[in-house]
Amino acid sequence: MELLLEITSWCLILSGCFFLLIGAIGVLRMPEFYTRLHAAGLTDTLGAGFLLGGLLFQAGLNLTGLKLVLIILFLLMTSPIATHALINAAYTARLAMGWVTDRTAEQDKGD
Repeated sequence: MELLLEITSWCLILSGCFFLLIGAIGVLRMPEFYTRLHAAGLTDTLGAGFLLGGLLFQAGLNLTGLKLVLIILFLLMTSPIATHALINAAYTARLAMGWVTDRTAEQDKGD
């Protein structure tokens, strides 16, 4: 039984690290603010949830496990709300949607 818990916890930890890595690559590779925030928001919640879930299996049923459950609940409530607030602020400030264009390259084409 202990081996099964160990395997489950490491699978969750590794999958959490994988999702966080994919999210970091997505933030670097996406072309604009909204898609970057989408990549960061989804993978942050999912990756950190898996990672903390794996740590919860490692910790067991004690005070540390209770703290990890509280952190997971706090993360699941605040991360999507923070992402929504950032997107709403950008939309209210009329941040342009779409591909980021280089205006100097457009001016060079016109000359």
